[in-house]
Amino acid sequence: MSLLSSHALSIGYDGAVVGEGIDLRLSGGEVLCLLGPNGGGKTTLFRTLLGALPPIAGEVRVEGRPLGRFSRRELARRLGYVPQAHAGLFAFTVEDVVLMGRTARMGRFAVPSARDRQAARAALERLGVARLAERVYTQISGGERQLVLIARALAQETATLILDEPTASLDFGNQLRVLAELDRLRRDGIGILMSTHQPEHALRVADRIALLKAGRVVAQGDAR
Repeated sequence: MSLLSSHALSIGYDGAVVGEGIDLRLSGGEVLCLLGPNGGGKTTLFRTLLGALPPIAGEVRVEGRPLGRFSRRELARRLGYVPQAHAGLFAFTVEDVVLMGRTARMGRFAVPSARDRQAARAALERLGVARLAERVYTQISGGERQLVLIARALAQETATLILDEPTASLDFGNQLRVLAELDRLRRDGIGILMSTHQPEHALRVADRIALLKAGRVVAQGDAR
């Protein structure tokens, strides 16, 4: 069974079609990488797969069930998301931002438990940024914020991760750190769908690659 799939999917905003005929499948323990130019529809596709935008046509399935049958809370327990960029508006600490990834696993009026805080700290340590835990999120660098957002997604402990250009704002060393972490997550059975503008990153971690141009998948197959 696929963790995430789309079938004859058309995507867009307010009825304006951005892409169509998109068929994708992601299994556990697999990295599927989307490559394509700016404006090709990658971010719109991700937002549709996450349920933030309704499909214009076609279907999205999560773990074999239609996307529309899940509540937002249920989806948050299955799909983790790392956006392309996030400046932040409020002076939360880094640890608090990562703890937000635990929200779907907490009661409505609950406070973070010791288990939640342990998961947040472990995620920060995996990305090598535990030293930032008490820092104010809006006062760290863009690259550090990106690592924190990846840690937040890891703290969700989902079976599927969707990452929109996760290494775009990172220096070379942190790019390698993130790619190594994605490889470890794949070995742990996590399904990863990511986009990038760097083919060498796709070749380093991806099992399969899909080429997206003008809203259409023009080719997909083994990364090699």
